[in-house]
Amino acid sequence: MNLAFLASHNGSTAHAITDACLSGDITASPVMLITNNPNAKTLEWGNDKGLKTFVLNSKMHEDPAELDRKIAEKLQDHKIDMICLSGYMKLIGPRTMDAVHGKILNIHPALLPKYGGKGMYGSRVHEAVKENGDAETGATIHLVNGKYDEGKILAQKSVAVTKDDTALSIENKVKAIEPEFYIETLRKIVKGQITLD
Repeated sequence: MNLAFLASHNGSTAHAITDACLSGDITASPVMLITNNPNAKTLEWGNDKGLKTFVLNSKMHEDPAELDRKIAEKLQDHKIDMICLSGYMKLIGPRTMDAVHGKILNIHPALLPKYGGKGMYGSRVHEAVKENGDAETGATIHLVNGKYDEGKILAQKSVAVTKDDTALSIENKVKAIEPEFYIETLRKIVKGQITLD
């Protein structure tokens, strides 16, 4: 299975998944990294790991359909089977979806359907958890369906929230579980223990 990553900033879960593939923990090949951010720290990391790296964004392709087509072409050229989003902040277009037959995974820093949707990302999610006094939060891995955070839920992992937690400490708790949780879920998908259909 050939993997591609889409990231906008650090791409920390992409790094963890790539290392797991290279060590044999996941039977898959990390092939390519696409970012919309030419200043993303993850670009240097991707080059160091030998991934094919590309910057594709709306400044280069103002027409969203053209940008979608360019991303899809890169995926098809490199025979990508699945995409893992790693903090990618843009909506996925239909051609990109079709290029990998809908096999696009995203990790969201909450227990969906809570705190999902447009504008709910990063610290905003954790601030909402704190404000609502939730006793738990966590991370969700779901299929991407072209709408923000609405695809089929594949796996969830929770962490406890105490009254002493701040939005920042909640964020740190969730970030701490994300890399291994993503790896564990992807491993189950590759083995057929989690089905995407």
